[in-house]
Amino acid sequence: MDLGTDKMLAKVEGGIARLTFNNPEKRNAVSMEMWQAAEKAVTAFAADPSVRVLVLDGAGGKAFVSGADISKFESERQGEEAVAAYQAQTKRVYDAIASFPKPTIAQIEGFCIGGGTALAVCCDMRICEEGSNFGVPAAKLGLGYPIEGIRRLVDIVGISFAKEVFYTARRFTAAEAASMGLVNRVVPKAELAAYVADYAATIAGNAPLTIAAVKFIANEAVKDRGAADEATCDTMVKACFASADYVEGRKAFLEKRAPNFQGK
Repeated sequence: MDLGTDKMLAKVEGGIARLTFNNPEKRNAVSMEMWQAAEKAVTAFAADPSVRVLVLDGAGGKAFVSGADISKFESERQGEEAVAAYQAQTKRVYDAIASFPKPTIAQIEGFCIGGGTALAVCCDMRICEEGSNFGVPAAKLGLGYPIEGIRRLVDIVGISFAKEVFYTARRFTAAEAASMGLVNRVVPKAELAAYVADYAATIAGNAPLTIAAVKFIANEAVKDRGAADEATCDTMVKACFASADYVEGRKAFLEKRAPNFQGK
Protein backbone atom coordinates (compact mmCIF):
# COMPACT_ATOMS: atom_id res chain seq x y z
CA MET A 1 0.00 0.00 0.00
CA ASP A 2 1.45 3.37 -1.04
CA LEU A 3 1.12 5.74 1.90
CA GLY A 4 3.25 8.54 0.48
CA THR A 5 5.96 8.08 3.12
CA ASP A 6 8.38 5.37 4.15
CA LYS A 7 7.80 6.31 7.79
CA MET A 8 4.61 4.23 7.82
CA LEU A 9 4.32 0.68 6.51
CA ALA A 10 1.09 -1.19 5.77
CA LYS A 11 0.43 -4.71 4.55
CA VAL A 12 -2.16 -7.51 4.62
CA GLU A 13 -1.22 -11.16 4.87
CA GLY A 14 -3.42 -14.11 5.77
CA GLY A 15 -6.30 -11.90 6.81
CA ILE A 16 -4.08 -9.92 9.19
CA ALA A 17 -3.43 -6.26 8.45
CA ARG A 18 -0.36 -4.70 9.97
CA LEU A 19 0.36 -0.99 10.40
CA THR A 20 3.96 -0.24 11.39
CA PHE A 21 5.28 3.08 12.67
CA ASN A 22 8.66 3.18 10.93
CA ASN A 23 10.69 6.00 12.46
CA PRO A 24 13.13 3.99 14.62
CA GLU A 25 15.85 6.63 14.73
CA LYS A 26 13.39 8.73 16.76
CA ARG A 27 11.85 5.78 18.61
CA ASN A 28 8.89 5.96 16.25
CA ALA A 29 7.92 9.48 17.22
CA VAL A 30 5.03 10.52 14.98
CA SER A 31 4.93 13.51 12.64
CA MET A 32 1.91 15.02 10.89
CA GLU A 33 2.91 13.18 7.71
CA MET A 34 2.82 9.88 9.60
CA TRP A 35 -0.58 10.59 11.16
CA GLN A 36 -1.97 11.33 7.71
CA ALA A 37 -0.53 8.08 6.32
CA ALA A 38 -1.91 6.15 9.29
CA GLU A 39 -5.41 7.50 8.62
CA LYS A 40 -5.17 6.45 4.97
CA ALA A 41 -4.07 2.93 5.89
CA VAL A 42 -6.66 2.35 8.62
CA THR A 43 -9.45 3.59 6.36
CA ALA A 44 -8.35 1.19 3.60
CA PHE A 45 -8.05 -1.73 6.02
CA ALA A 46 -11.55 -1.11 7.39
CA ALA A 47 -13.01 -1.32 3.89
CA ASP A 48 -11.02 -4.42 2.90
CA PRO A 49 -13.18 -7.57 3.32
CA SER A 50 -10.05 -9.76 3.44
CA VAL A 51 -8.89 -8.09 6.67
CA ARG A 52 -10.02 -9.87 9.83
CA VAL A 53 -7.57 -8.44 12.37
CA LEU A 54 -5.48 -5.26 12.57
CA VAL A 55 -2.12 -5.24 14.38
CA LEU A 56 -0.27 -2.00 15.18
CA ASP A 57 3.45 -2.13 15.92
CA GLY A 58 6.65 -0.10 15.82
CA ALA A 59 9.87 -0.72 13.90
CA GLY A 60 13.36 -1.02 15.34
CA GLY A 61 12.80 -3.07 18.48
CA LYS A 62 13.07 -0.14 20.90
CA ALA A 63 9.66 1.51 20.76
CA PHE A 64 6.03 1.03 19.82
CA VAL A 65 5.47 4.77 19.55
CA SER A 66 7.28 7.26 21.78
CA GLY A 67 4.78 10.04 21.22
CA ALA A 68 4.70 13.07 18.97
CA ASP A 69 7.85 14.14 17.15
CA ILE A 70 8.76 17.11 19.35
CA SER A 71 11.34 18.30 16.82
CA LYS A 72 8.36 19.06 14.56
CA PHE A 73 6.47 21.15 17.12
CA GLU A 74 7.76 24.45 15.77
CA SER A 75 6.62 23.67 12.25
CA GLU A 76 3.52 21.56 12.98
CA ARG A 77 2.16 22.74 16.33
CA GLN A 78 3.02 26.42 16.55
CA GLY A 79 0.03 28.75 16.70
CA GLU A 80 -3.66 28.19 17.30
CA GLU A 81 -4.53 27.07 13.77
CA ALA A 82 -1.61 24.65 13.53
CA VAL A 83 -2.44 23.14 16.92
CA ALA A 84 -6.09 22.72 15.92
CA ALA A 85 -5.12 21.05 12.62
CA TYR A 86 -2.73 18.68 14.37
CA GLN A 87 -5.28 17.74 17.02
CA ALA A 88 -7.96 17.17 14.38
CA GLN A 89 -5.63 14.85 12.45
CA THR A 90 -4.64 12.78 15.47
CA LYS A 91 -8.29 12.58 16.55
CA ARG A 92 -9.25 11.14 13.18
CA VAL A 93 -6.63 8.40 13.58
CA TYR A 94 -7.57 7.59 17.18
CA ASP A 95 -11.27 7.52 16.31
CA ALA A 96 -10.66 5.35 13.24
CA ILE A 97 -8.77 2.79 15.31
CA ALA A 98 -11.22 2.93 18.22
CA SER A 99 -14.17 2.40 15.86
CA PHE A 100 -12.41 -0.12 13.61
CA PRO A 101 -15.02 -2.82 12.84
CA LYS A 102 -12.62 -5.73 13.34
CA PRO A 103 -10.38 -6.76 16.26
CA THR A 104 -7.30 -4.62 16.88
CA ILE A 105 -4.10 -5.50 18.73
CA ALA A 106 -1.30 -3.18 19.83
CA GLN A 107 2.00 -5.10 19.73
CA ILE A 108 4.12 -3.09 22.15
CA GLU A 109 7.89 -3.37 22.27
CA GLY A 110 9.88 -0.86 24.30
CA PHE A 111 8.61 2.68 24.75
CA CYS A 112 4.87 3.39 24.57
CA ILE A 113 4.74 7.03 25.54
CA GLY A 114 2.30 9.90 24.99
CA GLY A 115 0.67 9.38 21.61
CA GLY A 116 1.84 5.77 21.78
CA THR A 117 -0.25 5.16 24.89
CA ALA A 118 -3.13 7.04 23.26
CA LEU A 119 -2.90 4.75 20.23
CA ALA A 120 -2.63 1.63 22.36
CA VAL A 121 -5.77 2.38 24.38
CA CYS A 122 -7.72 2.76 21.14
CA CYS A 123 -7.02 -0.91 20.40
CA ASP A 124 -9.09 -3.83 21.67
CA MET A 125 -6.05 -5.57 23.13
CA ARG A 126 -2.54 -4.60 24.19
CA ILE A 127 0.24 -7.18 24.31
CA CYS A 128 3.68 -6.02 25.42
CA GLU A 129 7.11 -7.37 26.23
CA GLU A 130 8.66 -7.35 29.69
CA GLY A 131 10.86 -4.33 29.03
CA SER A 132 8.07 -2.08 27.79
CA ASN A 133 7.20 1.09 29.61
CA PHE A 134 4.25 3.43 29.41
CA GLY A 135 3.46 7.03 30.20
CA VAL A 136 1.66 10.22 29.24
CA PRO A 137 4.00 13.20 29.80
CA ALA A 138 1.41 15.89 29.00
CA ALA A 139 1.85 17.51 32.43
CA LYS A 140 5.61 17.84 31.80
CA LEU A 141 5.03 19.58 28.47
CA GLY A 142 2.11 21.82 29.40
CA LEU A 143 -0.20 20.09 26.91
CA GLY A 144 -3.97 19.96 27.19
CA TYR A 145 -5.43 16.48 26.80
CA PRO A 146 -8.84 15.95 25.13
CA ILE A 147 -11.69 14.18 26.89
CA GLU A 148 -11.79 11.27 24.42
CA GLY A 149 -8.24 10.22 25.26
CA ILE A 150 -8.76 10.49 28.99
CA ARG A 151 -12.08 8.65 28.75
CA ARG A 152 -10.49 5.75 26.87
CA LEU A 153 -7.84 5.35 29.54
CA VAL A 154 -10.42 5.64 32.34
CA ASP A 155 -12.55 2.98 30.66
CA ILE A 156 -9.60 0.57 30.71
CA VAL A 157 -7.80 1.21 34.01
CA GLY A 158 -10.38 3.11 36.08
CA ILE A 159 -10.40 6.73 37.17
CA SER A 160 -7.84 6.46 39.98
CA PHE A 161 -5.13 4.85 37.87
CA ALA A 162 -5.91 7.22 34.99
CA LYS A 163 -5.38 10.20 37.29
CA GLU A 164 -2.13 8.69 38.53
CA VAL A 165 -0.88 8.29 34.96
CA PHE A 166 -1.67 11.90 34.09
CA TYR A 167 -0.83 13.54 37.43
CA THR A 168 2.63 11.99 37.78
CA ALA A 169 3.52 11.98 34.05
CA ARG A 170 6.01 9.26 34.95
CA ARG A 171 6.87 6.04 33.17
CA PHE A 172 5.23 2.81 34.27
CA THR A 173 6.80 -0.60 33.83
CA ALA A 174 5.16 -3.48 31.99
CA ALA A 175 4.43 -5.12 35.35
CA GLU A 176 2.75 -1.94 36.62
CA ALA A 177 0.77 -1.65 33.38
CA ALA A 178 -0.44 -5.23 33.82
CA SER A 179 -1.39 -4.63 37.45
CA MET A 180 -3.65 -1.72 36.50
CA GLY A 181 -5.15 -3.59 33.54
CA LEU A 182 -3.56 -1.40 30.88
CA VAL A 183 -2.17 -4.43 29.02
CA ASN A 184 -3.73 -7.84 28.41
CA ARG A 185 -0.51 -9.86 28.33
CA VAL A 186 3.18 -9.42 29.11
CA VAL A 187 5.58 -11.82 27.38
CA PRO A 188 9.37 -12.13 27.00
CA LYS A 189 10.79 -9.79 24.37
CA ALA A 190 12.01 -12.63 22.18
CA GLU A 191 8.52 -14.15 22.10
CA LEU A 192 6.45 -11.02 21.44
CA ALA A 193 6.24 -11.13 17.65
CA ALA A 194 5.38 -14.83 17.52
CA TYR A 195 2.90 -14.52 20.38
CA VAL A 196 1.00 -11.67 18.70
CA ALA A 197 1.11 -13.41 15.32
CA ASP A 198 -0.41 -16.53 16.88
CA TYR A 199 -3.09 -14.49 18.68
CA ALA A 200 -3.96 -12.62 15.51
CA ALA A 201 -4.11 -15.85 13.49
CA THR A 202 -6.34 -17.45 16.11
CA ILE A 203 -8.77 -14.53 15.95
CA ALA A 204 -8.62 -14.41 12.15
CA GLY A 205 -9.57 -18.09 12.04
CA ASN A 206 -12.72 -17.60 14.10
CA ALA A 207 -16.16 -16.69 12.74
CA PRO A 208 -16.03 -13.07 11.48
CA LEU A 209 -19.74 -12.40 12.06
CA THR A 210 -19.47 -13.59 15.65
CA ILE A 211 -16.35 -11.50 16.27
CA ALA A 212 -17.97 -8.41 14.73
CA ALA A 213 -21.10 -8.92 16.82
CA VAL A 214 -19.10 -9.35 20.02
CA LYS A 215 -17.05 -6.22 19.34
CA PHE A 216 -20.14 -4.10 18.65
CA ILE A 217 -22.15 -5.53 21.54
CA ALA A 218 -19.28 -5.22 24.04
CA ASN A 219 -18.89 -1.55 23.14
CA GLU A 220 -22.64 -1.03 23.54
CA ALA A 221 -22.70 -2.95 26.83
CA VAL A 222 -20.51 -0.38 28.62
CA LYS A 223 -22.87 2.48 27.77
CA ASP A 224 -25.46 3.68 30.25
CA ARG A 225 -28.61 1.58 30.27
CA GLY A 226 -31.03 2.95 27.73
CA ALA A 227 -28.22 4.40 25.60
CA ALA A 228 -27.16 1.10 24.03
CA ASP A 229 -28.39 0.21 20.55
CA GLU A 230 -29.97 -3.06 21.61
CA ALA A 231 -31.91 -3.44 18.37
CA THR A 232 -28.71 -3.59 16.33
CA CYS A 233 -27.20 -5.95 18.89
CA ASP A 234 -30.15 -8.32 18.47
CA THR A 235 -29.95 -8.07 14.68
CA MET A 236 -26.27 -8.98 14.69
CA VAL A 237 -26.87 -11.98 16.95
CA LYS A 238 -29.66 -13.23 14.69
CA ALA A 239 -27.40 -12.78 11.66
CA CYS A 240 -24.88 -15.12 13.26
CA PHE A 241 -27.47 -17.87 13.71
CA ALA A 242 -28.76 -17.37 10.16
CA SER A 243 -25.31 -17.51 8.59
CA ALA A 244 -23.56 -20.17 6.53
CA ASP A 245 -20.72 -19.87 9.05
CA TYR A 246 -23.01 -21.17 11.79
CA VAL A 247 -23.71 -24.23 9.62
CA GLU A 248 -20.01 -24.62 8.91
CA GLY A 249 -19.08 -24.29 12.57
CA ARG A 250 -21.45 -27.05 13.66
CA LYS A 251 -20.41 -29.28 10.76
CA ALA A 252 -16.71 -28.80 11.49
CA PHE A 253 -17.26 -29.59 15.16
CA LEU A 254 -19.03 -32.85 14.34
CA GLU A 255 -16.38 -33.77 11.78
CA LYS A 256 -13.59 -32.87 14.21
CA ARG A 257 -11.82 -30.47 11.85
CA ALA A 258 -10.97 -26.80 11.74
CA PRO A 259 -13.85 -24.69 10.37
CA ASN A 260 -13.47 -22.62 7.21
CA PHE A 261 -15.41 -19.46 8.00
CA GLN A 262 -16.27 -17.05 5.17
CA GLY A 263 -18.03 -14.29 7.07
CA LYS A 264 -21.33 -15.12 5.40
